[in-house]
Amino acid sequence: MSQIVKLGLIQTSSEATHKENVDKTFSLIRGAAEQGAQIICTQELYTSDYFCQNHDEEHFDKAVELPGPLTVQTGKLAKELGVVIISSLFEKRDAGLYHNSATVHDADGSLLGIYRKMHIPEDPGFHEKFYFTPGDTGFKAFDTRFGRIGVLICWDQWFPEGARLTAMEGAKILFYPTAIGVLPNEDQQTKREFMDAWEIMHRSHAVANGCFVAAINRVGQEEDIRFWGDSFVSGPFGKIIAQAGEEEEILLTDVDLDLIETQRRTWPFLRDRRIDAYDGLTKRMGR
Repeated sequence: MSQIVKLGLIQTSSEATHKENVDKTFSLIRGAAEQGAQIICTQELYTSDYFCQNHDEEHFDKAVELPGPLTVQTGKLAKELGVVIISSLFEKRDAGLYHNSATVHDADGSLLGIYRKMHIPEDPGFHEKFYFTPGDTGFKAFDTRFGRIGVLICWDQWFPEGARLTAMEGAKILFYPTAIGVLPNEDQQTKREFMDAWEIMHRSHAVANGCFVAAINRVGQEEDIRFWGDSFVSGPFGKIIAQAGEEEEILLTDVDLDLIETQRRTWPFLRDRRIDAYDGLTKRMGR
């Protein structure tokens, strides 16, 4: 028998306030659950705009404590709907200590844990090092009612080590809440090149690890960045099995976790890894 799980990816634009964003996302989560979604994931930093476009200390006020009132709300929603909810949030850990984090609530409402973004970018329009401390949770997987999953966040997507280590923890689906788009000086060709690289990277994680990968992106214009959406799910051999457009959308798709066993029998990359020869990965460079 197939082990089929329905995913729901919440791709939306940002509203003006924390409450508006939470209310809107909760409403979309309800909509996804009504359509049968069992594991539902938000986009990156869903409770606010993407504030990392500039340096402004007032943005630190947008952070929430984890656990805290919002995780209580989310847990109640997950329990009511009987779904797993992955939330990407700006975490205030202590005075002056902040993270770009994700929480995972199981279908009984329990908080299974927190993942903190490990790789923090510093690029034009994406000044995350000003706001976020690199994560210290390590790469981890969570046992949910509907399967064992892993969560990584946006910039983590460019590092194969993160995907590999999360898959090695037993994750069958890797979720990547994301905020990625184009700046005013970037034309349509540049956007297409960036999108191709983004898709190829996620699909390669799926192939290399023989698992499903779900990327969830924001949409809409926020200051200088136009977020392109196009959230998608890749199967374990790299085929895109569902993809959204550039507008607000709940992307729904079924994934058959039994395909992972079939794929890994044919392409046993985890079997053939030369774990005796990888010491160099702990160095910045090999020379």
